[in-house]
Amino acid sequence: MDEQCYALLIDADNVSAKYIKPILTELSKYGVITYKRIYGDWTSTQNSSWKDELLTNSITPIQQFSYTQGKNATDSAMIIDAMDILYTNDVDGFCIVSSDSDFTRLVSRIRESGKMVIGMGENKTPEPFRKACDKFTILENLLNEQEPGSPKTEDTQDTLGREKIEIEDAIIKMIIENQDSNKATGLGEVGSRLVSLYPDFDVRSYGYNMLSKFLEEFTRIQLVKHGNIVSVALREDWGMKEDIDGYVVYIVKRAGKDGIELSTLGNKVYEKYKDFKISDYGYAQLNQYVKSIEHIKVEQVGTILKAKIYQVSIEENYGMKKGQVYEGIIESVDFPNKGKVFLPEEDRYVIVKNGIPGQKVRFSVNKIRNGKAEGRLLEVLEPRLWRLLLLSSFWTMRRMYLPESSL
Repeated sequence: MDEQCYALLIDADNVSAKYIKPILTELSKYGVITYKRIYGDWTSTQNSSWKDELLTNSITPIQQFSYTQGKNATDSAMIIDAMDILYTNDVDGFCIVSSDSDFTRLVSRIRESGKMVIGMGENKTPEPFRKACDKFTILENLLNEQEPGSPKTEDTQDTLGREKIEIEDAIIKMIIENQDSNKATGLGEVGSRLVSLYPDFDVRSYGYNMLSKFLEEFTRIQLVKHGNIVSVALREDWGMKEDIDGYVVYIVKRAGKDGIELSTLGNKVYEKYKDFKISDYGYAQLNQYVKSIEHIKVEQVGTILKAKIYQVSIEENYGMKKGQVYEGIIESVDFPNKGKVFLPEEDRYVIVKNGIPGQKVRFSVNKIRNGKAEGRLLEVLEPRLWRLLLLSSFWTMRRMYLPESSL
């Protein structure tokens, strides 16, 4: 595969010369730098620190006189050159180095032509310019890599604190979306989608060099390793969930045989558990969460949804007992780390934790409730993922012949 070619255009009026080596090193990760140009008024003493760096790193200086004092004259020259290079069509992307938002429209125009744009600038760079780029890198992060221990400013620390909550919410949304499609959420997918959502996202802003180490800091998600494959899943806080489930059962029982409106039940739960979020447990709607609780069912009465208590018949267990050991293939994953295994001899599904689709596993039954069985993974017998290719047709046939209650 041929390497990508990039044009590096630097606004000397808004970037310090101390960043040049980190800039070149970072851009070299993406491909070959075929154009290296820097724009400024080289008759001014303000840009004198750049002169030695230009010679050492073979960067072509473009002279632009400051016709009016206090005005940034380099913008127009840099924009004209960028468009000229764009129309030659001999580069795959651009790297625009500036802390000035005046280049936001230029970046948008380059991307409209199908070219990748990597932006670099100091932490003060305005948000519009950051968002316009495919990828934006904060120059202080690059400098801190070469000079470890450099302190972050107070403003930067505050910004990061606010962003981390938003980032965690975005990752949880990715996981839930993939669960709806019976897919695991890979570590690589999380990284690429975060950059798409937040072009200035960089784990180095938080003091990490690896995405996996950064994600370990979050409380609502966890990393799951299967051999060389690392996926990201929701963290199951079963202590909290069991507490909430018990409270829901208590409220519904007190409501009597007529049940309680789902909206009223939700208000009581949110009032008691201020930090409760159904998305943390893999659900998008409250009624789906309530349905998952033992002895609770949700019925529609007219236009109103109600939660009621119901009793489970012992026959629903189909003769399966706790402690029995089975082998089967994980067909899909519905909830964080919960795989579905079909057992033909029992004509039913069993939920097995910590598996991924396509694995053949051995497990023991450790819980049976509401006619549903859960198993504990004992051993991965065959980790080969090629089984996924056979499962799609198998799943379709199963749906055709199995009663809905057993799925």
